Amino acid sequence: MTATQRADDHDLSRHVSAAPHGGRTDGSGLDEPTLVVRAQEGDLGAFDVLARRHQAALYRLAVRVLGNRADAEDALQDALLDAWRRIGGFRGEADFSTWMYRIVTNRCLGLLRGRGPAQPVAEVTDGGAEVVPNPTRQPSPEGAAEFDAGLAALRAAVAGLPVQQRVCFVLRELEGLGYADIARITGASEPAVRGRIHRARTRVAEVMRPWR
Repeated sequence: MTATQRADDHDLSRHVSAAPHGGRTDGSGLDEPTLVVRAQEGDLGAFDVLARRHQAALYRLAVRVLGNRADAEDALQDALLDAWRRIGGFRGEADFSTWMYRIVTNRCLGLLRGRGPAQPVAEVTDGGAEVVPNPTRQPSPEGAAEFDAGLAALRAAVAGLPVQQRVCFVLRELEGLGYADIARITGASEPAVRGRIHRARTRVAEVMRPWR
């Protein structure tokens, strides 16, 4: 990559991660198809609105797959840059969110190939903060400790899944996507997706049996 390309990427990254200031409109009141068309015409402000609408879910996916917040932030930033460069090729065969999930997933898989297994991390909310259990009735210290241990075991179980199983499990069980969408995101057949999720569920259930 040349110095000019790196400078262009830095400028694009700054715009994508900041509130839109240029372009024809901030696009906040526009529907998604209109924003996509405007982004394809080169409207960075429209793309920024699209990115902001989906970035919380995309970041949550990256954290759950990678198990590392710093890596997740890098993967999301790179994925947004990829999406901006490739927005002209989006044809609408699937939802824009599904298209973005695929780009983020591919970035995560690339990072995972370059390092060891994911490490379990605290769960994240849409805003990226740790989830703090908030039951309607305050548990005893013993109950709270057991609950925390169960959550830690679940995170470890997900982190310990083979990469392809982990991605499919996260997309299905934690993000709530359908099998067809997961097949589009991962590039696998729907039967292969179902098989991966079944094996992942079996493994997670085995690990979580002491907490049932």
